[in-house]
Amino acid sequence: MKKDEIIELLKEQISGLRADNDRLLLQVEALTQEIASLNEALLQKGESLSKQQRIAKGLAKLMSNSSEKQNAAQTPLSEEEQKRKEEEKAAKRKARKNNGARRDMHYDMEEVVHDVYPDDPDFNREKARLFSATPRICIRYECVPMRFKKHVYRIYTYTQDGWLFEGKTPPSAFLNSSYDGSFIAGLMELRYIQSLPIERIVRYFEDHGFTLNKPTAHKLTERASVQLENIYRCIRQTVLEDFYKAADETYYKILVPEKNSKGKGVRKGYLWVVVGMNTRMVYLLYEDGSRSEKVILDELGGCRGIIQSDGYSPYRKLEGKDYPNITRIPCLQHIKRKFLDCGEKDKDARRVVDLINRLYHHDHKHKVGTDGWTVEMNLAYRQKYAPEILADLKDLLDEIEERGDLLPKSELQEAITYLRNEWNAVLDIFKYGDTFLDNNQVERLNRYISISRRNSLFFGSHKGAERGAILYTIALTCRMHKVNMFEYLTDMINRTADWQPNTPLEKYRELLPDIWKKANE
Repeated sequence: MKKDEIIELLKEQISGLRADNDRLLLQVEALTQEIASLNEALLQKGESLSKQQRIAKGLAKLMSNSSEKQNAAQTPLSEEEQKRKEEEKAAKRKARKNNGARRDMHYDMEEVVHDVYPDDPDFNREKARLFSATPRICIRYECVPMRFKKHVYRIYTYTQDGWLFEGKTPPSAFLNSSYDGSFIAGLMELRYIQSLPIERIVRYFEDHGFTLNKPTAHKLTERASVQLENIYRCIRQTVLEDFYKAADETYYKILVPEKNSKGKGVRKGYLWVVVGMNTRMVYLLYEDGSRSEKVILDELGGCRGIIQSDGYSPYRKLEGKDYPNITRIPCLQHIKRKFLDCGEKDKDARRVVDLINRLYHHDHKHKVGTDGWTVEMNLAYRQKYAPEILADLKDLLDEIEERGDLLPKSELQEAITYLRNEWNAVLDIFKYGDTFLDNNQVERLNRYISISRRNSLFFGSHKGAERGAILYTIALTCRMHKVNMFEYLTDMINRTADWQPNTPLEKYRELLPDIWKKANE
């Protein structure tokens, strides 16, 4: 088509659009008038209804011999009643949720600013005048999946005045490796914090543009555990030196050459978990998956101070004369759970639970380090409330057993026997002002192992479980100190890449999560 023909065609289209526009404007005007008439009718109806309501209200006042003057003469609310009504209103507002809540603006995030201008074809920014000096703000949050960057270093070599000058090769996490510490840290985070098995991590990497085969992923994990072994040893040393420790054990399935009774080459392997309650360090020990008392007694037997645990026999041996420097205290939650297992209908068990709950009720009234509450104040408070409750608890146990109607193998008898065996250790809890009533801190950490166990099912060997103990030690310690594990491992792997294996552990102490600072800080 020629230029003139195109112009005529566009003019006809514009004319048609204008006609459509005029027709729509007429429809809008007609609808506006109709809405106005409906609104007027509704107002009239509302006035009529309001009038009827006023009449009914007046009649009600006449029938009750009340008047506006009498109402005005009523006694005003007291200050206490007014305060109570305001508190009730506040409680109702709170129950509605999101009352007065503000959106989290995420000021610490990476921010990209976009200027958005009108895109209408008739808009000319040079001719237009700014309507408001402050633009309207609109926010959208973008998710950028895991990204991989390939850094290519061109290393040049020069000769000058008979000398050879060569660019320095950037450090590598491992000898003859192309992987930076951040790559290995990302792999470790997915494996030991997000609890993904290696197979899923490999697929996840591939979905985001990086092909990593499974043997390489396993090899990187293995080499990382070797490099981080001294940090692991330093955490172990710090935990064992802590005056107050808590201990427990959990299991993981291990693939082994020997077949079990079901013809499968798998067995339970136990991880011992020890937490330094003062330093908030976490140490995991794996020794061929053994739950033998020798493992934990050899590890904790030379320690000093308090060790808190459940009533498993190896821990209870730490109360004996062979370990004079150790005081073992129990977990009241384990004791309480024994009585809860007796069921709601067992009134005797419920009475024991109520007394244990009274101990918790008093202990939760104060927290050491909050509002000036000291360890000494907490100890004095415990010595005030605990003896009476513990005496009532002991009297209750005597009463139940002396009645003679308790079956020897009943759940209640087993619970009472468990508590009797732990009684002296229970008393020891209240001889200190900074001990916990239970072992819940370790129980919470064990959940991370449980999640990983459900996701990845097993360790491929005892060696794999040992690596797991090293990396879980570091991961859980980072979590205890609210340290970003990815940033921590990236820094540790890069910073210690050229450290010798015989580097003193004292040097690693400065890198542990409780006092760690990034290399560039």
